Amino acid sequence: MGRGVMFMLMLCILGVAVMGEDPYIFYTWNVTYGTISPLGVPQQGILINGQFPGPEINSTSNNNVVVNVFNNLDEPLQFTWHGVQQRKNSWQDGVAGTSCHILPGTNYTYHFQVKDQIGSYFYYPTTALHRAAGGFGGLRIFSRLLIPVPYPDPEDEYWVIIGDWYAKSHKTLKSLLDSGRSIGRPNGVLINGKTAKGDGSDQPLYTMKPGKTYKYRICNVGLKDSLNFRIQGHPMKLVETEGSHVVQNTYDSLDVHVGQCYTVLVTADKDPKDYYLVASTRFTKYSLTGKGIIRYTNGVGPASPELPPAPVGWAWSLNQFRSFRWNLTASAARPNPRGSYHYGQINITRTIKLVNTVSKAQGKLRYAINGVSHVDGETPLKLAEYFGVADKVFKYNIISDEPPADLNTITLAPNVVNATFRTFIEIIFENPGKTVQSYNLDGYSFFLVAVEPGKWTPEKRKKLQPS
Repeated sequence: MGRGVMFMLMLCILGVAVMGEDPYIFYTWNVTYGTISPLGVPQQGILINGQFPGPEINSTSNNNVVVNVFNNLDEPLQFTWHGVQQRKNSWQDGVAGTSCHILPGTNYTYHFQVKDQIGSYFYYPTTALHRAAGGFGGLRIFSRLLIPVPYPDPEDEYWVIIGDWYAKSHKTLKSLLDSGRSIGRPNGVLINGKTAKGDGSDQPLYTMKPGKTYKYRICNVGLKDSLNFRIQGHPMKLVETEGSHVVQNTYDSLDVHVGQCYTVLVTADKDPKDYYLVASTRFTKYSLTGKGIIRYTNGVGPASPELPPAPVGWAWSLNQFRSFRWNLTASAARPNPRGSYHYGQINITRTIKLVNTVSKAQGKLRYAINGVSHVDGETPLKLAEYFGVADKVFKYNIISDEPPADLNTITLAPNVVNATFRTFIEIIFENPGKTVQSYNLDGYSFFLVAVEPGKWTPEKRKKLQPS
């Protein structure tokens, strides 16, 4: 009898261990205004715990991340976790459609799980053009210890947060849009919240030991401009993007579009001195460049003032994109593995073609998709669904899967597309405009399949090669 009781007790203990929750990590953020001078001129910025850019979120796959945000601004606030999939808890996605704003003088606790993901991501505020004032930072997700990584551990890891930057305040930029005008061209490009002067007074962002290899996590957190990133004299081995390990090709530079992150390995095997990190605008009539310094620990000289040039033209960027391939031999979390490795074999159940336009509506400059420009409802859309009052707040599918013939007439309304659970949807973004457009497909398992010039037709699918 005693052995039976002991055996049952052991089963119960083992059962509790198996059903235990994944680890928790906790952060407390105090969000305030502060004076910053990223381009050498003092201006108001948004700080998190006094930092610009904000503090890193350092996590491991399957961790529960808890962030308690205290809003000390004079405006409502929300944060989103860019690229982190919220399949089970989209309430924490931090946009107006999913949850209420954090009102001034109040706090809100975000709780999300970085499930089945690895790699480099970032967070940023989603309200009132706050992103133009700061409030962004890096979010990294390591593989669990039992999952091998397809490269040796680096000597250290460094964030490279790049983006275009405006010297105007976010409130001024918002008022420009509200008056029907454009926010215009940015005033500069930042690397980790500043740009090197190049006069010998710059302190290094990072140092490297000769012969050692380092991991650089590069994210474009800007508002509008694609940027080309390179490291003077140092090739970069790409090892991860979009949350998955990739075939490890080496690049002299990388086009990083708004919202994109890349993880690269860089070996300190050059002459021991200083070198520039360089980020410059792409596909624009204007040319803006940001710089930062990296230094060898035994360095004896300044960085060369001759910066490596950026590539020219669209074709180069398209060809670079086509060179990215998943590393299917690597052991790692791969979201939604039900055939997504070979997208050429996926049974597509629905194709949605979205065409963007821009024009004035009710005195404001409005962007639209298939003739509909989104406006937030008085009640967050997911809350309206949850409480069964969606029909009083918005209508589903007011845009069609094909753009209408007349794209000049804009409808202002909450824009909600209804889809069926566990189906594969093909989304085509077609941009007839003269500026680069970026779309955030946050919270779901989307895979970038192709980028092509001109208008899309079904015939283009024949050119796609299996990943």
